[in-house]
Amino acid sequence: MSAVPQTSGPGPVTFSGLLAKKSQGEPIVMVTAYDYPSAQVAEEAGVDVVLVGDSGAMTVLGYPSTVPVSVEEMLMLAAATRRGLRTPLLIGDLPFGSYEVSDEEAVRTAQRFVKEAGCDAVKIERGGSTVSRARAIVAAGIPVCGHVGLTPQTATALSGYRAQGRTAEAAAAVLADAKALQEAGCFAIVLEAIPAEVTELIMAELDILVIGIGAGPSTDGQVLVFHDLLGIYTGPAARFVKRYADIRDQMVAGVTAYTEDVRGRRYPAPEHGYSMPEHERDRLRAGLDQKSL
Repeated sequence: MSAVPQTSGPGPVTFSGLLAKKSQGEPIVMVTAYDYPSAQVAEEAGVDVVLVGDSGAMTVLGYPSTVPVSVEEMLMLAAATRRGLRTPLLIGDLPFGSYEVSDEEAVRTAQRFVKEAGCDAVKIERGGSTVSRARAIVAAGIPVCGHVGLTPQTATALSGYRAQGRTAEAAAAVLADAKALQEAGCFAIVLEAIPAEVTELIMAELDILVIGIGAGPSTDGQVLVFHDLLGIYTGPAARFVKRYADIRDQMVAGVTAYTEDVRGRRYPAPEHGYSMPEHERDRLRAGLDQKSL
């Protein structure tokens, strides 16, 4: 975990610095990232927190959902992201099946994300038994971020990727999960795809950091998926996604232009190659003629 108590400037972001932002009403910026180049972009853009989300299963690795991604794959993505960061706090998403069975399994997996990938914290989904897992990981000395509302790892049980907490009973359940995770020692929680009115009620009940994604403007900060906000991923986008660029269109245009240049023999041009001194060229030709080279 970073030791310099700063949230901007030359020093790394810290947990205490993020809490200071909350107390001052300064919004916290979080993005997902999954590799070295995207981490560098997040660094230069000045974000506060980078989450290596299991959404990388879909946006980077091509799985149909977040469920199939393995611990080893997530560790690879997290380690690559770590190498591109200096300032933002780094959170690693524990993938489905890596922490649910027991507290011991949860702690072992979390330790790998800290030790092998250099994460500052880990994130786990849902309330229920996950509360016990969160408590165990925190007791082992690893900061934990919870995640309630729409939890993609168990989207099937939630009737698909749809908003949660839209009835009084469902909203109360989301609040109960959030409060339980706070009591378990989580330093932050992600609220995903719940009505803004419910978020406001939850905010009044929590002291820890609350990061929203499709949860309205009243949270302490916001998170979006890197490939969604930049228009790189072509899969279906949730209602809460705002595209700030259309990078994929530019990528396709660039590769198409390259393809056309190669097929039209316009690339490479002379300025893209290397030359040989004339006397060395003469020596080479003479040597080849005499079979002495």
